[in-house]
Amino acid sequence: MTPVLDLAIQVLAFVAVAVLTATTVRHFDQLMHQRRRLGAFDQQGQSSKSELIQGVQRKNSFLQWIESSSSISNSGERQKVRQQLSYAGFNHPYAPAWFIAIRFTLAIGLPVAFLFMQSMSAKPSGSMMMILMSLLLCGVGLFLPARVLEHRAATRRTEVEIEFPDALDLMVVCVEAGLSLDAAFVRVGQEVKESHPRIAEEFTRVSEELRAGRSHSDALRAMADRTNVPGTKSFVALVIQTESLGASIGQTLRSYATEMRQTRFLKAEEKAMRIPVLMTVPLVACILPVIFSALLLPAVIDVTRHLMPALAGHGGG
Repeated sequence: MTPVLDLAIQVLAFVAVAVLTATTVRHFDQLMHQRRRLGAFDQQGQSSKSELIQGVQRKNSFLQWIESSSSISNSGERQKVRQQLSYAGFNHPYAPAWFIAIRFTLAIGLPVAFLFMQSMSAKPSGSMMMILMSLLLCGVGLFLPARVLEHRAATRRTEVEIEFPDALDLMVVCVEAGLSLDAAFVRVGQEVKESHPRIAEEFTRVSEELRAGRSHSDALRAMADRTNVPGTKSFVALVIQTESLGASIGQTLRSYATEMRQTRFLKAEEKAMRIPVLMTVPLVACILPVIFSALLLPAVIDVTRHLMPALAGHGGG
């Protein structure tokens, strides 16, 4: 067995063991979280509880080491990464550490995989090409997660913008039917879970934070920060101001829902008005050349058949 193949087998074995360990610890973490929330720990289960806590501590220690030894050791940079992850829907406390770990793994793993494939190839590339490709793959591994995160955040923002007006209409119905604002968040989150999963997730989280004792203003501002959607931010500001002034929340929500429907109509009108401008490019590039060819082709044929031979015969005479 060649040294390169032996090293590759060891690396693959290490990666497999690391993935299996991380999966097991994550499963234990979820199990402990569920038992803690349900209050299912009893005297008989104290041993399993200590084992689960030890597993979480090991995972936490590893992620804390990543946080302390990477670029997110700075609180400002860590908060910036956490905010970007929150825009994409990743709200786990250790999401920044996982993000850094994934970037590092891709930056190292892609060049190693490329070199391993080159070592197993019958016709490997030259040394300079291997070095350049390794550097290129390292750069891809560093920047690809950030681009994927930005794309996911933009997609999620667009989905929330589309889903929020429908959820707001349903919330107006719930509030006018006699439900409180807290109960409306719960009800709407349950009703639109299948058709509008993004906004249902946000409403469910708001309702959980309210049940945990967080104030309306803090929970709503946190939702606005996570979604980063202008409509949601305006809704949060409106609800907080209405509660502080003691005005009718139902009338306020109905007026804002009407305004949002008008805004959606104006946006649709704007997109419709852009269609003639956007159609100009394919019209000029594709349709007009065909029209000119169809109009000029008979004249070109007549000139080629009659005028050109006549001129050639006259010149010869």
